[in-house]
Amino acid sequence: MLLIGALSCSCTEPTTAYPPRPVIPPDSVVTIAAGPQYMRGAMHRFFWGKHYRTVWHQPVRVPVVSLRKLVPGGLRPTEAGGSFQTKNLRLVDTNGREFVLRSVDKDPTKALPENLREGFVGRLMQDQTSVIQPYGAYIVPPLAQAAGVYHTNPRLVYIGDDPALGKFQKDYANALYLLEERPEGDQSTVASFGRSAKVESSRKVFTNLVLKADFRVNAPQYLRARLFDMFLGDWSRREDQWRWASFVTPAGGVRYEAIPRDRDHAFFKFDDGLLTHIIGWVKSNYQSFHEEIRLADVEGLNRAARPMDKSLLVYLSRAQVQQVADSLKKRLSDQVIDEALAAWPPEIRELSEAEFRRKLRSRRNQLPAVADKFYELLARDVEVPGTDQAERFVLESAGPAQVRLSVYRRGTVLADSLIGQRTFLTTETRTLKLFGLGGNDQFDLLDLPETNLTISIYDGAGQDGVRVVGKLPARPGVTVYNSGDGNVINLPKSIKVEAYQPKAEEFDAAGWLLRHRLY
Repeated sequence: MLLIGALSCSCTEPTTAYPPRPVIPPDSVVTIAAGPQYMRGAMHRFFWGKHYRTVWHQPVRVPVVSLRKLVPGGLRPTEAGGSFQTKNLRLVDTNGREFVLRSVDKDPTKALPENLREGFVGRLMQDQTSVIQPYGAYIVPPLAQAAGVYHTNPRLVYIGDDPALGKFQKDYANALYLLEERPEGDQSTVASFGRSAKVESSRKVFTNLVLKADFRVNAPQYLRARLFDMFLGDWSRREDQWRWASFVTPAGGVRYEAIPRDRDHAFFKFDDGLLTHIIGWVKSNYQSFHEEIRLADVEGLNRAARPMDKSLLVYLSRAQVQQVADSLKKRLSDQVIDEALAAWPPEIRELSEAEFRRKLRSRRNQLPAVADKFYELLARDVEVPGTDQAERFVLESAGPAQVRLSVYRRGTVLADSLIGQRTFLTTETRTLKLFGLGGNDQFDLLDLPETNLTISIYDGAGQDGVRVVGKLPARPGVTVYNSGDGNVINLPKSIKVEAYQPKAEEFDAAGWLLRHRLY
């Protein structure tokens, strides 16, 4: 809860010593600091970081709103929620559109055992909330709009002792929030969600992706969103930080496009204290928002999203990745950055505008190099999942030290249709793993070149076939992992065949969700 000593009302209500919470009418303005408690002494800052303490301590003018007046017909609270840090309250309007109030201040101690929350560990963990730029989400929408990335549209509000909170009044009154649309369900009226009539969760989308090949993710669009994450320094991009706009394709399938949400860790500033700097060496995913995106740190910056990236970007070439990076760099012009920073409250602009202008321009200029490093990391060890339908995986030579993978839908009446294709260079890729998942899959090895690429074939569920169609080098570097489920395997001795028990995350579509922490 915010300290009431940092709050003053611009209305004409008389103030008294009692009650302890002043009565603040709607349609007024308060001047309030997001977290004055995070301003600490010089010794504490030396060891535990300067972070954004000055910003948290700076009072800003914020409108006091009533849920009954925020939109025509008002908003009704329906459900309390949130992560281990952010306190959320879901709201719905008269048309069924959902919104969410997200607390500006956080409480990370909820992730601790109860016996540690009130002691030194809990107090220190709470203090590290100051690594977050409390108004960072405010400048993301204009940047995302220019970048071509879907986004929410947060609005900074103060909720007083509003009777419209109903049963949530005790826990949610008298606090500073970001109010934004909740990307779920029918969003056909919201341009920043692609006007999708059906926005779905990551669990639903990944279930569909491995159910059958009719469901696809727009990989270049997802890549654009991921490079934008790196531009913002947002390292916490696990699967639940995304929603997905769905669109029916002319062929009757579904195309998914990524909607990033929850920008709490954008512009993260952690390593400016002696002890936090040391911690940052160990926790390399705790990437601070510096002027330079160090190429050596790109892997740590993207660790949380690595399972998603490996699955969703598997068919993109180096040239395609560079094309998206070049486009993003061009879109994020100096003018776009300046206009985004102008969205901050004047008090915050005075503190942070010069720093952020310098950092955002520098990070934008590095995007092509960062994208190339990102591609190299993903290309090193590649995993290609099929679906729970039948697919045909074809491996063949594409030139010296090059292997082309083509994955087709196995047809019964219609000809096989291409799902995805990519050429792997042995200068980039050292291991390639193919997972049949469900269905009766076929793996065909054509004229493979002599390479140092290690290829592993995992059959999964169903009765699968593996065969050689053409010539193989003396050492093809291929191993077939056979679960013994009635597979037909006709291979020369140069190809290893090993019996194995499929792991839970390798076997079928439900198991694949385990990789994404969604099952």
